[in-house]
Amino acid sequence: MNCSTNNPAQRRFFYRFAGTMVLYLLFLVLAVRCFQYFHPTGAAAYLLAVLPSIPLLAQIVVFGMYLAEEKDEFVRNLQIQCLLGGIGGTLAVISMLGFLENFTHVLRLHLFWVYPLFWICVGISFVVVWMKYR
Repeated sequence: MNCSTNNPAQRRFFYRFAGTMVLYLLFLVLAVRCFQYFHPTGAAAYLLAVLPSIPLLAQIVVFGMYLAEEKDEFVRNLQIQCLLGGIGGTLAVISMLGFLENFTHVLRLHLFWVYPLFWICVGISFVVVWMKYR
């Protein structure tokens, strides 16, 4: 998907997703700086810690909106296959790392890496699905 497409659903998705990514980066920088310089405690600390995850939730909603708006059933099916591949890949990698943590001395994966790992797996899945239908 790119922003130069003639598909209106894909174009709207791109701009919505880009907007949520800008909000994510702004909220992340805000939270990091606040913790770095002001050392908040209590409810403020919890709110600041959760703040960057709100745009990530919005990204999932935006993708769902795109799937609902996409008129081409084949393209929608490809996107769903990519999402399923991303979910499966993420679950497999996280489960494997969980077993490695339990039985060996590997370093723990910080949970904030699960979401980027999901999108990496979606990207890998996209390549596999694209090769399948090439």
